[in-house]
Amino acid sequence: MKIIIVGATGTMGRYLANAFEKDHEIIRVASSGGDIQADITSTESIENIFKKVGSFDALISTAGPTYVGPWKTLTDKLFRQGVEGKMMGQINLVLIGQHYINAKGSFTLITGELTHNPQLNFANASAANGAIEGFVRAAAIELQTGIRINAVSPTVIEDSPQYFPFFPGEIPVSMKHLEYAFRRSVFGANTGQIIKL
Repeated sequence: MKIIIVGATGTMGRYLANAFEKDHEIIRVASSGGDIQADITSTESIENIFKKVGSFDALISTAGPTYVGPWKTLTDKLFRQGVEGKMMGQINLVLIGQHYINAKGSFTLITGELTHNPQLNFANASAANGAIEGFVRAAAIELQTGIRINAVSPTVIEDSPQYFPFFPGEIPVSMKHLEYAFRRSVFGANTGQIIKL
C-alpha cells in the first residue's frame, strides 16, 4: 500500500512510519523534514501534498497544533491555533484528499482522551478533538467508493514524558499499542470509529 503519514517527524508519526515502511510505501509529510514539507493550516499546501503524491491508499494524520496553557491566558487568537491546526487541518486533509485517494482507501485522524477527560491547560485540544470525532462519524456515512475514515484517540503516550505531569493518574499508552490501533484503522474494515486507547 501507498500510505501518507502527516506529522511523520513527530513522536507518533516517526514511530508509525518506521513500523509500516517494512511492508508498505510510506510518504512522510511534515512541517519540516520528511519527504514533503507542508503546512496543514493552508489548503494550498495540503493540495500540494496530493499533487506531488498522486493516488494513494491510506492517509494517517498524527498532526495538529493546539494551544497548551492556562485558561486565563486563552484568547480568540490562541484558540484558533487548534481550530486551524488540529481541527481544520485534519478535516481539510480529508476534504481535499478524497479526490486523490484510491477506492476502498482509508483516512485515520488523531484525537485524544482529552475529548472526554479534560485536563488543566488543554481546553483548546479538548474542543478540537471533539470536533474531529464528530466529523469522523459524519464523514463515514458520506464518503464514496468504499473509502473509510476513523480516528485514534490515545491518552498520553509513553514516549512523551514531558506531558506526564499534565495527566495525573493516567497510565501512558505504549507505542506498540498505539501502532496496533492505527493498524486496526488502516487495515481493518470498520469506518466511523473512534479507537480509544
